[in-house]
Amino acid sequence: MSTQPTLDPKLDLVFERYIDAPARLVWEALTKPEHLRQWYMPKAWGRVAHAEMDVRPGGIFRIDIAVENGDVVPNLGCVLDAVPMERLVWTSMLFPGYRPAVFDDVPITAIMTMAPEGSGTRYVFTALHRNEADLAANRESGWLEGTQIALDQLVAHIDAIK
Repeated sequence: MSTQPTLDPKLDLVFERYIDAPARLVWEALTKPEHLRQWYMPKAWGRVAHAEMDVRPGGIFRIDIAVENGDVVPNLGCVLDAVPMERLVWTSMLFPGYRPAVFDDVPITAIMTMAPEGSGTRYVFTALHRNEADLAANRESGWLEGTQIALDQLVAHIDAIK
């Protein structure tokens, strides 16, 4: 993925955080299951029941969530692009191996970028949606709030491991 897509505020959400840590630690926290379990799900809402990553194009991106009532919600996608310590792109529109996905959730394509900034890293998470209805559904479902909480947990987790 050599070019960034054109962002559309009617379809896309962008979250940014400055993380006072090197990109190497940010990358590890984003790609290692033992780290994902610590920050990916807002702690008050549930937990990560299973995490699996094969960080290469066509590889698996899987983070299953156990919610408050004990149900496990699968979250399976396909890695589209991976440049260590720079960029990770995955989508829930495809299953691993680029197989077409079928599911009942709102699909996204996620673009995660890291860039050195001062003594730390500028982390940007962009969520691309198919249409305005999908974006509205994610806003209404709590996904937007949950993503903001998870990003704060990511920063706190990285601070704890550095």
